[in-house]
Amino acid sequence: MTRTPVEVPDALFERLREKFTPAQLVELTAVVAWENYRARFNHAFGAESENFTEGSYCAMPVRSGA
Repeated sequence: MTRTPVEVPDALFERLREKFTPAQLVELTAVVAWENYRARFNHAFGAESENFTEGSYCAMPVRSGA
């Protein structure tokens, strides 16, 4: 969705439908579209990172079991 032109292959949607409900796919698509809009909007106005969290990261929790 972030490439131009926007072309999302049917095969990708088929794989996503195996993992997500239709409502979840709508939400996922909306979030990706919003972030893409926000990034392009900020870039157009020169609003770039202020490096407030440079070198920081959010660690993913370790899954136990399966």
